[in-house]
Amino acid sequence: MTAGLWTNWILPGIWITIQLTVYSAALAAVVAFGIGIARTHRSRVVRFLAGFYTEVFRGTSALVLMFWLFFVMPGLLGWALVPMWAAVLALGLSYGAYGAEVVRGALNSVTPAQREAGVALSFTPWQRMRLILLPQAVPEMIPPFNNLLIELLKGTALVSLLGVADTSFSAYLVRLATQESVEIYSVTLVIYFVIAFVLTRGMRALERKTKAGIGITAAAAGAGGTR
Repeated sequence: MTAGLWTNWILPGIWITIQLTVYSAALAAVVAFGIGIARTHRSRVVRFLAGFYTEVFRGTSALVLMFWLFFVMPGLLGWALVPMWAAVLALGLSYGAYGAEVVRGALNSVTPAQREAGVALSFTPWQRMRLILLPQAVPEMIPPFNNLLIELLKGTALVSLLGVADTSFSAYLVRLATQESVEIYSVTLVIYFVIAFVLTRGMRALERKTKAGIGITAAAAGAGGTR
């Protein structure tokens, strides 16, 4: 593989993959927290609507949703999305639904005594959520969020079907130009692994920081996991 192909195709493809991952993850995080918190709301109507969203998007193929947003929505609503943003929207909405269940489960894992303490202090529901529930729940969310983030990274390869020149599509074009399947796809595997490794290390650092913020040390966390 020549330096020109690497510079003109592979590196730009890596950059597009990183952008897709970051933008989709940001949207997924907003959806996850919004829907996940709504799933614990006192109102049955709010819980039902949040649950309906979760079931719909968990039961819908991200690829089909991507095609629907790109090919069908312009004819129905007159809104045409560029392939990049159709992919971001599809991936963010889909993975956000999975993340919402992570948020709901982590919030429900906080002991009732903590909730009762917030009521005793006359905190509003939002104050209880912001000051008591989320600080304790967020460290529990990060490991499953890390798994979802890696799955999201791998899911970005779907955008190649819309002609977006991400890492996978760029690798395909280089293979057509060079007929070097072994080399190019081996390099592509390594690229995805490196990105995933960096994301994982970052999420682990974030997990340690959030646990330290509520007084959980690495030693205490390890001791708790061996019980």
